[in-house]
Amino acid sequence: MVGDVIRIILADDHAVVRAGLRAILGTARDISVVAEASNGLEAIAAAAREPADVIVMDLSMGQLDGISATRQIVSAGSPAKVLVLTMHAEEEYLLAALDAGASGYLVKNAAARELVDAIRALAHGDMYVQPTAVRVLAGRVQQNTPGDEERRRLALLSDRERDVLRLVAEGHSGSMIGEKMQISAKTVDTYKQRINEKLGLAGRPAYVRFALRVGLLTAEANNGASRAKML
Repeated sequence: MVGDVIRIILADDHAVVRAGLRAILGTARDISVVAEASNGLEAIAAAAREPADVIVMDLSMGQLDGISATRQIVSAGSPAKVLVLTMHAEEEYLLAALDAGASGYLVKNAAARELVDAIRALAHGDMYVQPTAVRVLAGRVQQNTPGDEERRRLALLSDRERDVLRLVAEGHSGSMIGEKMQISAKTVDTYKQRINEKLGLAGRPAYVRFALRVGLLTAEANNGASRAKML
């Protein structure tokens, strides 16, 4: 971000939709739209050209779809986070979007306030999906039995480290985890450093994916915290 301003690229093949999004985001003083794209190829070019923080990405676009564009943008090392904003239900494309590297997923009937909250979450390093999408993601991932490698990595953690991993994935801050576990925030940071070293994880999105795959998070877990922060 430049100062406190979050820079946005809007990628949607409908000019009317982009105009509507621009109008919604124009009500937020900390958000500025710096570029627009009408297809996936233009989105990739804009991401390479503009120093953006968040790309609001439609999935169904001509020339190159949103998932393919997201994958290429992330693979190119762009610092911009991708927020998928689509008409498609979570069940259809959620996992594909996250696997491509998207950091958030909203359907277009979401309230304007939720779009702004999602953009702010991504700009500050969080992931964001709607509560129903969290449940879909948890249910889908947990249908798969963890592989031997994931079980081996999980076994490297102490019970306390597993607790910290789960709480971080659920969206709790270091101070909140300290209160729950009756330890200092500094000790929480020490546990997180150990987890990072043992599992090769970096950042809460990686914690969430790993915790889901090994069953530390469930579809019913912490629904309140998951609304804006869990993913």
